[in-house]
Amino acid sequence: MEGETVLIAFDSTQQALRAEMLLEYEDIDIDTRPTPKEITAGCALSIEFPLPDYSRAQTVMEEQQVVIRGYFRQFLGKYQEVDENGNQKERAE
Repeated sequence: MEGETVLIAFDSTQQALRAEMLLEYEDIDIDTRPTPKEITAGCALSIEFPLPDYSRAQTVMEEQQVVIRGYFRQFLGKYQEVDENGNQKERAE
């Protein structure tokens, strides 16, 4: 997958597989891959997709009530959780 991407992490394989089916149905180009070790999640599967599809993917996850751990992007080579706009979340001290 070229360019900027977003990764969805999950706590359950069932939710990951459900999300995969829903995003494919929406014709979002996805890549199901292992969850990076720097992301703490209960499921070893994550879904990566192009950043321009982020808003649409969020809408699908919310409307279909898919339970996710969070949305992540790479910043300076490390995955960081992102907000609803795809920007790096501020860390609470």
